Amino acid sequence: MSTCHPHISVIVACRNEKDSIRACISSALSQEGIAGDLEVICVDGNSIDGTVEIIEELCKRYPNVVLRHNAAGYVASGLNLGIKFAKGDVIVRMDAHTEYAPDYVRMCLQTLNLTGADNVGGPARTSSKTYVQRAVAAAYHSRASVGGALFHNTSYTGWVDTVPYGCWHKEAFVRFGLFDEDLIRNQDDEHNQRIIRQGGKVWQSADIRSWYSPRSSLTSLFAQYMQYGYWKVEVIRKHRGAASLRHLIPVMCIVLLTLLALVPLYNVAVCAVTAIPGVPMFPRWVIHADLLCVVVLGVSYICLVSAASFECANRAGWDLLPILPLTFPCYHFGYSYGFIRGILDFCVFTQRRKGVNFNQLTR
Repeated sequence: MSTCHPHISVIVACRNEKDSIRACISSALSQEGIAGDLEVICVDGNSIDGTVEIIEELCKRYPNVVLRHNAAGYVASGLNLGIKFAKGDVIVRMDAHTEYAPDYVRMCLQTLNLTGADNVGGPARTSSKTYVQRAVAAAYHSRASVGGALFHNTSYTGWVDTVPYGCWHKEAFVRFGLFDEDLIRNQDDEHNQRIIRQGGKVWQSADIRSWYSPRSSLTSLFAQYMQYGYWKVEVIRKHRGAASLRHLIPVMCIVLLTLLALVPLYNVAVCAVTAIPGVPMFPRWVIHADLLCVVVLGVSYICLVSAASFECANRAGWDLLPILPLTFPCYHFGYSYGFIRGILDFCVFTQRRKGVNFNQLTR
């Protein structure tokens, strides 16, 4: 088969996506300007909402749509299963919650061939319908929420440490391995980190266009970033280091505030235990300095969130200003809580890992 006309395998790992799976498959089948053949492999992870029936209906109508069943139910295992069954020279991942431009696959192929990268993708654009989604999306594109990750910059083209979804020559999975099935989340970040650490490259092109639907409530946003923080610990543990300092800053701030809060609490506890003489206490000046640090950090955080909220409201609409100061803490504290819990489960209480309720943390 000519390398100019590759066979393309689009892989969609899904679970309970009856409201979006039809549109996703239709988007894949409607891709324009593709010279080679295209197959769509839908890997279902034990859906119970009618998703399978929709895919089976589309399989009957389109011979290039294939259904596979993922007994494990998680994204990484679903992607790996799809890759193993794929006939294509090129693998394109699509997510059921995302809209894709008609030239999405064509631009992926073009970028893959022009750059020589091992994985390519586009920035994480957003498409919002509700008021809360608009606020979540506005904060999503702010450096104050995600620390300047390049895939949040919709105009950036160049080398990056990770991209959403991805497009690879199938041979890349022979060189760098498949997705890590021990990771319920962050498996794409870990795979891109593995590519880079083994001498490969990842490229982002602003011409590769897709639109992601953000979470529609602040509680679901908090849970989403709790999951990201939780599984980021396992990625860092596996690679013995973070891919970027932005992965650590939120947790470092929370730990610092916790330590500062413990100083006056220690003195209070010592005063309460009058039966134990001679226990050392922090001098008064230390307590005053500690409280001053807490106030400075607290005020600094409020100023950061306020400034970021005004910047986002100016960009996305002033009607969002009331909810934006609540949105940023969901990113920060959700991620930090998940990260700290991940440290406890993966690094401290390692024997407890088998008992962790993964469904609670990852669904």
